[in-house]
Amino acid sequence: MPRIVVATTIEASPSAVWDAVEDIASHVEWMADATAIRFTSRQTSGVGTMFDCDTTVGPFRLTDRMEITEWKPGRAMGVRHQGVVGGDGRFTLKGIRGGRTRFAWEERLHFPLWCGGPVGALLARPVLTRIWRSNLAGLKASVERDEPPRTTSRRARRAGRS
Repeated sequence: MPRIVVATTIEASPSAVWDAVEDIASHVEWMADATAIRFTSRQTSGVGTMFDCDTTVGPFRLTDRMEITEWKPGRAMGVRHQGVVGGDGRFTLKGIRGGRTRFAWEERLHFPLWCGGPVGALLARPVLTRIWRSNLAGLKASVERDEPPRTTSRRARRAGRS
C-alpha cells in the first residue's frame, strides 16, 4: 500500500487551522477532488463520525465511505476509507516558530484489482500527490485569509509590546 505525504506551512496558529479542518462538511471548499459530503452518522465531529464523500479525479467518480478514527483537537484527525478505494489517512498539525502551523496529510490507500491493485496505486500516486498539494494550497489560502495580520515581531509579542 503506497504512502503519500504532502505538507505545507500555514501562517496561522494550530488552533486557527484546526478551526478550519474540524468542520468536515467544509472540506469540499478546499479539496478540489471532494465534490460532496453527506454524513451517515448522527454526529458530525469526533471519533466515530461517518460520512460519504463524492470524489472526482479526472474521469473517475466514486463515493468514498469514511469514518473518523482519530480526533485530537489542534493536533490530529484520522480517517478510515471504506469505499472502492480503502485505506487510512491522517492530518497532523504542529505549531512551529512564529505562530505558524506545519500541516501534513498522509494517506495509505489500497486500490482494488479492477483499479489495477498495487500497480494502479503506484500510477495514481503522482496524480493524487499533485491534487492534494493543490488542496493544501487551498486550505492555506483559506485559513490565512481568516487569520488577523501579524503586525508585531515575535520579540515584541514576547515583551508584551504591540
